[in-house]
Amino acid sequence: SKNNVTKALDRVSFDVEAGEFLAIMGASGSGKTTLLNCISTIDTISAGKILLDGVSVADLSEHELAKFRRERLGFVFQDFNLLDTLTIEENIGLALSLNHQAPETVRSRVREVAGKLGISDILDKFPYQVSGGQKQRVAMVRSLAMNPDVILFDEPTSALDPEMVGEVLDLMKSLAEEGMTMIIVTHEMGFAKEVANKVLFIDEGMILEEEPPEEFFGNPKNPRLKEFLSKVLI
Repeated sequence: SKNNVTKALDRVSFDVEAGEFLAIMGASGSGKTTLLNCISTIDTISAGKILLDGVSVADLSEHELAKFRRERLGFVFQDFNLLDTLTIEENIGLALSLNHQAPETVRSRVREVAGKLGISDILDKFPYQVSGGQKQRVAMVRSLAMNPDVILFDEPTSALDPEMVGEVLDLMKSLAEEGMTMIIVTHEMGFAKEVANKVLFIDEGMILEEEPPEEFFGNPKNPRLKEFLSKVLI
């Protein structure tokens, strides 16, 4: 019946300023990934608006939407999303090539960003020949190569071995220090506490708390957030 409609997200409203680092936390199934998928236009929203620089994403044509995804948004997934049949260099340059950039432009851009993120030595390898931490760095380089306005991260460390987590978080920290606008779904409490400008707690599709990290972790007000933090903080 009409009353049984399940809302994956409900009355979710927040702003992210240019250069801000927003961390999103919540239990499995709380709506975190759905929220990222809506922002990135992977999922289409049935109500409400997503605005980038005051422009409603929902009002874009198919062609404009493709351009928006390609040029303005970076997305780093849990599982890297690399193509095993392409070298690391080809994986990074693929979106630039699809964007009709000249091969020499693609090559110099890939090498520039790869150098910055410390993976120049693996450009001729294939994804199955490198570690999980390196794959995630490649995924980040691929996003950065497009020079996006915002990068979205969906649990970027959850598929990594523990010793790889630190190097990926350090890389994200250096991007934050350079002023990249980032939204990250993460369980890494210490990292969010140290790097985020703002932390959101989402539960059953609703934002129950939105605070600067010192307030979020040090003085949580919502009982569900208190319970969540007591379970995950060791």
